[in-house]
Parts: sequence; C-alpha cells; structure tokens
Amino acid sequence: MKCLLVLVGLALTVARLSWGQDTVRVKGVYDPAVRPGIVVLPTAAALDSVRAILARDLDYSDRFEVIVLPAQGPVAPGAPGPINYALYRSLRAALAVEIGGTGGAVTIKLHDLSAELVRQEATVPLDPAGTGEARMGVHRAADDIVRWVLDRPGTAATRILFLNNGDKRIYRIDSDGYGQTPMSPSNVLAMSPVWSPDGSRIAYTQLGGEGPGAVILQSVATGTRIVVPTTNQGQNITPAFSPDGRKLIFSRLTEQAANLYSVNVADLCCAERLTAGRFAENLSPVYSPDGRRVAFVSNRSGSPQIYAMAADGTDQELLVPFDYGTSGNSFAPDWSADGTTLVFHRESGGSPQLVSFDVGARQLRQRTGPGGRNEDPSFAPDGRHVVFVSNRTGRGQLHVLDFETGRVRQIMTPGVARLPAWSRPLGRGRSLQD
Repeated sequence: MKCLLVLVGLALTVARLSWGQDTVRVKGVYDPAVRPGIVVLPTAAALDSVRAILARDLDYSDRFEVIVLPAQGPVAPGAPGPINYALYRSLRAALAVEIGGTGGAVTIKLHDLSAELVRQEATVPLDPAGTGEARMGVHRAADDIVRWVLDRPGTAATRILFLNNGDKRIYRIDSDGYGQTPMSPSNVLAMSPVWSPDGSRIAYTQLGGEGPGAVILQSVATGTRIVVPTTNQGQNITPAFSPDGRKLIFSRLTEQAANLYSVNVADLCCAERLTAGRFAENLSPVYSPDGRRVAFVSNRSGSPQIYAMAADGTDQELLVPFDYGTSGNSFAPDWSADGTTLVFHRESGGSPQLVSFDVGARQLRQRTGPGGRNEDPSFAPDGRHVVFVSNRTGRGQLHVLDFETGRVRQIMTPGVARLPAWSRPLGRGRSLQD
C-alpha cells in the first residue's frame, strides 16, 4: 500500500547547535494520504551544484513531494529580495529550502511557508562547488533537513559497494549513484563486499593471491589490506561485521560442507566455528542490529532457506516459514537497522524476487513481481529503502526500492553489477546538528 508523509502541526523544540547558534527543530508525523511539498529555492549560480544535489537527495528520500520550479518567470535563479511565501504556497509547497553563502561556508534555511518564517537555520563549512568529498557534505545537509522536519534518519550521506561482474573489482558510489570509485585492486578478483559499521573499512573475499578465498580487511582511507587470520586456506565467503565492528562472521567451504565461523578482527585472532553440519551448506550470515542473533542461509532441510541462531552458534532454528511447492529457494538475507524486518530474495514464478519478513509478526510480503530477476537486497540505514540487483532493463543493474511508496529508481553502472552493500551514514565534517 502506498504510504506517504504529511507535515502535521509543526511542533517547535528549541535546541542549540554546538557552535552556539539557537535553532528550532520541526517534527512531523506519518499520514497515509499526502507528503509535504518542499521546494529548493533558486540561488546564485555558484551554488547551482549544491542546489541540484540537495533537491535530488530530498526527492530520493521519498519523504517529500519535491516541487520543480519553472525555468522562466518570477522564480528565476538568483532573484533578489524577500521570499515570496504566497507564490510558493500556490505551487502546493509547505516548506522551502534556501541556500546561501560564499567562500567555504554554506547557509541552509528551512522556511515554513504557512507561518511565513524560518523554522531552522545553520551555517556549515562546505565547498560551494559540491564536487569530490564536498558532495558528502551536501548529502549530510539533506539528511539533516529530513531530521529537522520528521525526526527520522536520512540515507543521502551513505555509499553503496558493489561488484562489477566484468573486471571483478569492487566499486563504491554515493547513494544518488554519483562518484563511482574502485575499491579493490585491479590485479585481484573480489566478491562479497561489506562495510564495517563505522564505514572506515570494508571486507571482501579475494580469489587468488593471498589464498584461494581469503577474507580481506581494507582501510577505506588508505587502502591498506590485511588478511583475516585462518582465511588464507580454503574458500571463505560472504563476510559480515558484528554491529560493534569487533567480529567478522563468514562461511568456510570445504569438500564436505560449508560452515559459519566468526573471528575477532579487533585483535586479529581466534576463529571459532559456529555451525557443525556435515553435507550441508550454511552461507550468507548477517548479525541482527543488537548483535545477539545471526540470520543465515542453510540447506540442512533440503533446500536453501533462512535460519537464525544466537551469535555464539546456539539456538539454531528455521526462521522464515517455507511453503513447499509454492515458493523456492531463499538467499541473501539482510536485517533492517531497527531489527524488525528481514529482506532476502526467494525464487517465485521461475525467477528470484525480493521478499520481506516481519520478525515480530512472522509475516512474509513479496516486494517485487514479474518483470525480471530481482535479487541480493541490502537495507539502507533508514530501514525503508533497499538496494538490489535487477535485469529488468536488460542487464544486471542496481535499483533502489522504497518499501513505503513502492517507488523504484535505477542506479546506472558500467557492465553488470552484483552483490550491493549499503553503508551506514558516512562523511567528514560537521552535521548541521552536531
């Protein structure tokens, strides 16, 4: 069901920014009928890039109806003078974002068009060109606008890892699809990329080199690579970090079975086997947000399905109900940030489709339908968006699905993309609310 947002009764809470500026927080609540209209006001030409990125981020948040201004007329870029509140209200906007500033600082103002006043304002260090790492500063500003209005997390200041199936290298992109950057070396084959919780490292499986399937820890800032202990022999795949970043869990393949192991990556020691099945495959582990449970794939009952266990390997159980003869194998689980939902792909009608599982209610819901293969989902930190791979446009490309509105947008990448992983919020410098 389509679920939209509305701004209800702009409630004000006085807060103080860390650099001494008084401000107010605007909060809203959900309503199934409408989303608040928001307009990003025309600005000086030097800030055009910031304006474009900010407007796109707010659109991709799926929490607002972003109103596109006409190219001609009384709202031309750079128009001087006070804000014409009545004009923007006539365009069905409830909120307006004003951007200003010179040099290395940008001021963001959030206008309440009904009350005809500024509800929130902050000035932050930011390159007005909005290029390179400065893009992350703009993304963080967009996320703060979401928090100002709705007291909810945004996803703009995040990045996505994925595997390019052509050169078998891992790449990263910003949440809006820009800034594609290679992460793994060009002379190795990589797979199964994953972010550390703080975004400072990535882990992935390297095929060849240090071992036939070694798990690599790599610094995002420096590119320094460390082989995870005990993984330089055999095939070790599908790594995942614990929520505190101290442990890494992965699947080790042998001729007899595939079992799950955990290793202390904080101290680089002490691999421990967590499953003990013979002639069974246990794959794709992922920690719950509180670190107490692990969801994973196992074929111990005959076909691959989603199981769960305690983080120490005890209390193993079938987690997701399986209707034999109705749906097929299940793969690639991921847990939402609030721990209430799992998403994975399951064979349906001859092709994989995304399915969500309400952990508390134990209810399944298919999220994609006929029209291609849809697989390998990864949750955004807001718990309502997932990135996944689909061939609905002809070849495997990244797509983002909003669970609440059902909107799908494509992220274009060269070649065929696989195995995406969405980070937690990232970025250097201050948040508008730090």
